[in-house]
Amino acid sequence: MQAVSIVLVVLVLLVILSCFVAVQQGTIAVTTIFGKYNRILHPGLNFKIPLIEKVFKRVSIQNRSVELEFQAITIDQANVYFKAMLLYSVWNQQEETIKNVAFKFMDERSFMQALVRTIEGSIRGFVATKRQSEVLGLRRDITEHVKEQIDVTLEDWGYHLQDLQMNDITFDDAIMKSMAQVVSSNNLKAAAENEGQALLITKTKAAEAEGNAIKIAAEAERQAAQLRGMGVALFREEVAKGMSLAAKEMQQANLDTSVILFSMWTEAIKNFAENGKGNVIFLDGSAEGMEQVMKQMMAMNKLMMPEEHK
Repeated sequence: MQAVSIVLVVLVLLVILSCFVAVQQGTIAVTTIFGKYNRILHPGLNFKIPLIEKVFKRVSIQNRSVELEFQAITIDQANVYFKAMLLYSVWNQQEETIKNVAFKFMDERSFMQALVRTIEGSIRGFVATKRQSEVLGLRRDITEHVKEQIDVTLEDWGYHLQDLQMNDITFDDAIMKSMAQVVSSNNLKAAAENEGQALLITKTKAAEAEGNAIKIAAEAERQAAQLRGMGVALFREEVAKGMSLAAKEMQQANLDTSVILFSMWTEAIKNFAENGKGNVIFLDGSAEGMEQVMKQMMAMNKLMMPEEHK
């Protein structure tokens, strides 16, 4: 009798304990009664009908990720190999959504197979319309295309695709080598163009500098010639003034002007000889030559005499 009492107490305790169920944070429990959906249980300690109400499935509402590796073929028959990371989660915590997650698929393996195949099919269909040269620049476009194509389907399943990252996109070895050669040739072409531009700029600047130097030298030479001409003119003016003054003084003293002219001419020859730097002066020392020089000097003296003394 005592043994029966103990058994009854144990049974009562088990029944009482079975009335409570603990749901972990980040999950929602789905219960059934006689195999039919009943309700959902939120995280924490929940009461359920003992022996009748059972926890059918615990649904995680946390973010989940999966890595994908698959192959696609472009419109120009190039094989493209993808490595992607898929991030997804339950759409929301509403009862209808949780029911879809719990009952749409027989188990988690079946859901993952359907999810992966759906995403692979969407990406393959997109890549099949693109050329091999375009695929590498279409990471974002591929993601947006996949989300547009399967968001409605996943929502019907109770899930939401949060992100799809293309971690790696590769081609066959032959294509990779040809792409590397194209990049290398483009780099060499760009380097040659840059070098040509630099050489052109260098030569242009050098030509501009040479032109400016020539202009500066020409301007300096022009100014120097102008100054030399002014010096010669001033020298001639001073010589003429000196000769005119000497001629006037000799006339006032009743002296022959040819004497002063001859003296000035000899002094000039002496000055040229003393201050010259290697120049050679040829003079006609004959009597006829001296006479010719004196006649020329007398003619110059007459030209420089004032009008009233002529």
